[in-house]
Amino acid sequence: MKFHIGLKTDAIETRYSYLWLFDLLAEESVRHVQVGSFFEMYTLEREWFEWLKGEAKARGLILKSVFTAHRELGGFFVDDPFFERAARLGCERLLEVASWLGADHCGWNPGGIHRDRMETKAQGLACFHRHLHELMHRAHALGLKAIALEPMSCLAEPPSTPDEIRDMMETAAAYHWQHADTVPVYICGDTSHGVADAQGKVIHGHMELFEMAMPWMAEFHFKNTDAIFNSTFGFSPEERQRGIVDLAQIRSVIERNADKVPVADLVGYLEIGGPKIGRDYSDPLLGDQLRTSLRALKECFKAS
Repeated sequence: MKFHIGLKTDAIETRYSYLWLFDLLAEESVRHVQVGSFFEMYTLEREWFEWLKGEAKARGLILKSVFTAHRELGGFFVDDPFFERAARLGCERLLEVASWLGADHCGWNPGGIHRDRMETKAQGLACFHRHLHELMHRAHALGLKAIALEPMSCLAEPPSTPDEIRDMMETAAAYHWQHADTVPVYICGDTSHGVADAQGKVIHGHMELFEMAMPWMAEFHFKNTDAIFNSTFGFSPEERQRGIVDLAQIRSVIERNADKVPVADLVGYLEIGGPKIGRDYSDPLLGDQLRTSLRALKECFKAS
């Protein structure tokens, strides 16, 4: 297994162009890109994505993955046929975009149950799996290598606990083994995701969940966070002082579990929001924030 550092593109949304970001990544020798979703992605014509693919290729970049940024495909869990159909259309479109970009993986967080209707969780999971199985066929037909799902940080957004993660992955794997014309379902992990209860007590730590997911992990998000997973940020010296995500520990877990990872190339994508969006005093800080965190990741993993 080879490990690579990459970047998820969310932070430029509404304030910088892809060309600006691609130039920055080329200068930093970071080649792997996870294209985060944005509102226009669901209606832009194919030609635009082909243009984006060409611009990335011209800079030696790999558009390896497409992944949601806004929890916009959660309609399978809200017990509403209109939202269910909208989520299905959104997933199918995201898979198409990934195929147009030449990406290997396409993914999203499965969705969330409305807090006032938590009793519908089992129903929502059944609905999600029914659609996921059909989408596994569609992804295969489009030439993708896998669908990736992201475990989240609360009981209203499954999977979040070890049992939920295991059950979701094993259910999808069983269907994949029975149908040759499907893609496997893997995990897009997150170094900042853990589960704290209503009183803020940590039930499942971020490192516990990260390591237990390694047998299904095809990619993950590099984010820093506080002790109860309340806010996320990057890896500048100051942020590493106040955050709980230890990059050396992440590296150790990856090396210790390398033989369990189901893909030949595991990519960790920096996923940070950057400074306040839409201010003349904050938007110009984004470039330095991305470079600082990317360099911290490269320094920690330079010998891998």
